Amino acid sequence: MFRETVPKGDVEWRAVGQEAATLLSQYIAINTTNPPGNEINAARWLKTVLAREGIEAQLFEPRPGKANLYARVRGDGTARPLIFLNHMDVVLASPEYWKVDPFGGVVKDGYVWGRGALDMKGEAIAQLMTLIILKRAAVPLKRDIIFLATSDEEIGAGVGAGWFVDTHADLIRDAEFLITEGGTIRADARGRIEYYGIGTTEKSPFWLDVTARGTSGHGSRPTPDNPVHRLTRALYRIANWQTPLAVTPTVERYFRDLSTIESDATRRAWLADVRAALRDSAAIRGLTADLTYNALLRNTISITGLKGSDKTNVIPPVASAALDVRLLPGQEPAAFLTELVRVVNDSAVTITPQGPSWPATESSTETELFRAIASAAHARDPGALVTTPPLTGFTDSHYFRRLGIVSYGLSPFPLNQAESRGVHGNDERVSLDDLTFGVRFMYDAVSHVVAR
Repeated sequence: MFRETVPKGDVEWRAVGQEAATLLSQYIAINTTNPPGNEINAARWLKTVLAREGIEAQLFEPRPGKANLYARVRGDGTARPLIFLNHMDVVLASPEYWKVDPFGGVVKDGYVWGRGALDMKGEAIAQLMTLIILKRAAVPLKRDIIFLATSDEEIGAGVGAGWFVDTHADLIRDAEFLITEGGTIRADARGRIEYYGIGTTEKSPFWLDVTARGTSGHGSRPTPDNPVHRLTRALYRIANWQTPLAVTPTVERYFRDLSTIESDATRRAWLADVRAALRDSAAIRGLTADLTYNALLRNTISITGLKGSDKTNVIPPVASAALDVRLLPGQEPAAFLTELVRVVNDSAVTITPQGPSWPATESSTETELFRAIASAAHARDPGALVTTPPLTGFTDSHYFRRLGIVSYGLSPFPLNQAESRGVHGNDERVSLDDLTFGVRFMYDAVSHVVAR
């Protein structure tokens, strides 16, 4: 399809959208639930798709079954490369809670359904189709375009993007720009786009284990230092701890942007001057009632895992819990941990990091790529709000920002609130219309900075 020219007009772009849907359906059907991931199967499929277009790809297999794929389409070198970064692994899907087989690649009711449709196999296909269109049409390029598909993003460690940066930095170090997940195009229930969000920064994870120790025994004879009791007391204190509110410059800018489209006068005033709003108790209650706003205004803690005895009649010697902590930019992990230990106030309870943490990173908005993305948005709607929503989660972009590569989250699908809940939730899906929109939007934005 369209092997000699860039698609023109809605009819040709809809055909591209159909091709993207076919590829996405095939990609979703490759189960890459992590753990264990088995991303090698997805990498081989991507290599085959790229080979059909005359694009050579390299596979790196740092562990059996784990893989990263690297492909590079050459430009004339007058500008530095752009990286398309995406991850092949997905989170668990429990089929009993889905309307369709989450790994069936089902296309029905105007949607492509399945785990990864949004996070992030759908976005990967939008990147892939952009690369394919440029290659088919033989568009002269001033930049190399690198397509990098990695493992282990969903577990925050392993042998994915971090491994690639550590062991093969020579293959990407010369890049100027990177596009990955982490942005958002927010739509209302009617599908009207409220804003185009480009991700420039994100909170950093600081995952912790809470462990209580005591005397084990038979469940029929309660012990005074039952570690499960001790753990639950500690978790009660943690769950009820209100971490301090704080306003970062990026959040302040984002809220000010949102105030321009807020219809409620009271909330508009809060958003326009959030520092002043946080001196008012009613404003604090109103803003923190929104889960996203609350997460952007403080360090957050979610208790996500519990482990005690595997026998009802056995008091275990150890009980533990997992905490998903997310820190605002500028927050020190060590200082947070010290304060959390003070809150728990129990010397028989230890709190330890699960692994390494890293400071939040941020990319400037004063770049050619940011302007190109904004231009693509304004071409669709001259009055569109283009803003920079900080991400409450995290992506692999921090590995590349530390190399000096300007990295943006660009999720090209307009999603309403119900559709967004599919990310890590049940019935994840992307509409065929949004898939077409996303490929075209991605192409328009990227072609402005890579084409001569």
